Amino acid sequence: MTAAAGPRHDAPAYDAVVLAGGAARRLGGADKPGVRVGGRALLDRVLAACAGARATVVVAEPRPTARPVAWAREEPPGGGPLAALDAGISAIDPPAASEGPAEAERIVVLSADLPFLGERTVRLLLDALGAPDTEGALLTDGDGRDQPLVAVYRGTALRRVLTALRTEHGALTGLPLRLLVRNLDLVRITDPVASFDCDTWDDIAVARSRIREHGHVLDEWISAAKDELGLDLDVDTGVLLDLARDAAHGVARPAAPLTTFLVGYAAAQAGGGPEAVAAAAAKAAALANRWAQEADAEPKPGGAEPGDATPGDTAQGAATPGDTAPRDAAPDTGRDAQ
Repeated sequence: MTAAAGPRHDAPAYDAVVLAGGAARRLGGADKPGVRVGGRALLDRVLAACAGARATVVVAEPRPTARPVAWAREEPPGGGPLAALDAGISAIDPPAASEGPAEAERIVVLSADLPFLGERTVRLLLDALGAPDTEGALLTDGDGRDQPLVAVYRGTALRRVLTALRTEHGALTGLPLRLLVRNLDLVRITDPVASFDCDTWDDIAVARSRIREHGHVLDEWISAAKDELGLDLDVDTGVLLDLARDAAHGVARPAAPLTTFLVGYAAAQAGGGPEAVAAAAAKAAALANRWAQEADAEPKPGGAEPGDATPGDTAQGAATPGDTAPRDAAPDTGRDAQ
């Protein structure tokens, strides 16, 4: 089986294996990868975090996902994490010789229940792999416990240890993950947030509550909306928020969502991309500002727009050419006295 290919980035190339076939006994046997946090399935949230992978394999029964992946299954199903990991890496094509030496192969290994994992953490793990003699980098939680399923490993090291364990025990079925960790030279990074996993319904409730906090809700919503709409587009949300504010204040409150919609449509017509969004937003923002300036300059009832001359000004005291001092002002009609 050949894994589904993904986009390549400037970060070190890597493949990803996501383990999503557990029994979820502490959730009463619920379909844990499909449980939604912030409107997105837990599995889709993890797949978004490793979207930069060269190839991604999910070890579980196939299901609809937000982005294409390849599927694998351990034998027998439910054979435990090491058996699932072995099935996942077996479905990945080793890197071609043109892509560098085999020891440089990097495999990100993740569980499917990490609601707060993001691309930033994946890049941090890849960077931490560092020296050639380092065989992996993993996260530890706030209590210092290893999280072997939030990690990156060198492919050669993974295959070596799994082969040795299979030879020693006859099979990988039922073997604990600690056997993998103790046989590798690893770097550890503590991150209680990114390593938070959802084993119980209480954990799910905590995750759902946290993403609705003020400091997180907007980013979470944007990420969920992009997944739902099938968009892979990073734009300056600050620009769009400023535009929405200007449209709401300078025109009318309903102008904010309608204007941002029109900006998106115009950007799509122009070929899409962050630059097209920024250009359309700049034009709309300039229009909103001009609109607001006109509103500020409108005369109040009974008054004239600043700078406009009215009939009779020269007879009522307005300065005329050759005057050296202003004439007496006409009696106030009441606008400025109120």
